[in-house]
Amino acid sequence: MVDSFFGNCVLVLSRSNRVLLIFFFKFLTSLQILKDFLLWVHQDLGVWGPVVLAIAYIPLTIMAVPASILTLGGGYLFGLPIAIVADSIGATAGAGAAFLLGRTIGKSFVVSKLKDYPQFRSVAIAIHRSGFKIILLLRLVPLLPFNIMNYLLSVTPISLGKYMLASWLGMMPITVALVYVGTTLKDLSDVTHGWNEFSKSDWAFLVLGLSISGKCQLVCITIFSFL
Repeated sequence: MVDSFFGNCVLVLSRSNRVLLIFFFKFLTSLQILKDFLLWVHQDLGVWGPVVLAIAYIPLTIMAVPASILTLGGGYLFGLPIAIVADSIGATAGAGAAFLLGRTIGKSFVVSKLKDYPQFRSVAIAIHRSGFKIILLLRLVPLLPFNIMNYLLSVTPISLGKYMLASWLGMMPITVALVYVGTTLKDLSDVTHGWNEFSKSDWAFLVLGLSISGKCQLVCITIFSFL
């Protein structure tokens, strides 16, 4: 039974933040699969490991599965320089693949879902005026989950080149941070261990923090749309 404090926190969240919460739990269910994948990369692939790690981001991003475990695991397996290159290229390639899918065969589906994310209207307006800057801002502090944003941005007028460059630059700080954390781990099992120890209150405070940051970012984007 979810305790009353956690339940009250969830009730006050907007639709976008409830989506964030769903993605966190989806993330937890994929932990073991990703851990097994990292073990395979570590034990069997040798010098091809970083390449396969980067490629793995593409299907995960298209399927909207959070890939932070790959970023942490890359740091543990390959060290700071190689992991930053592999993880940043992989995350950007995955974002680009989802963007292209949403802009082509998935466009009608993405457009039909826009009504579920009313806060994205301000983003779309701002992108018409300052596309690169807005994408960069969205990657630095996500207004919506990373994988959802890939598809929503695909129906904006931003070009693929600007989208991928802004995404690569904007995702670099969190990529470097996660890779660094990965290099400090003592065992590969530590990649998933910490998430399982999160209490309900921890999750509640985390989601509330994301909610506040999302609202602040939406204000910034609205200001950009009028500049």
